[in-house]
Amino acid sequence: MHEKNFTQTMTGITVGMLAGTAAYMMSGGHKERRAAAKASRKRKKTTAKAMKTAGILIDSVADMMH
Repeated sequence: MHEKNFTQTMTGITVGMLAGTAAYMMSGGHKERRAAAKASRKRKKTTAKAMKTAGILIDSVADMMH
């Protein structure tokens, strides 16, 4: 009897998780998170390029000073 209750509980939890995931996907929330993650990656990439360019510029000026 105890195993049957456990199985029913796990089935209920699984169905609830699937329903929640389906509702989340239907609401479009996953697209917003993807867009935010993509924008964050783009900012990091742009910042890295700017820092590299600044480093090259500083090195070039330092070389001209010598």
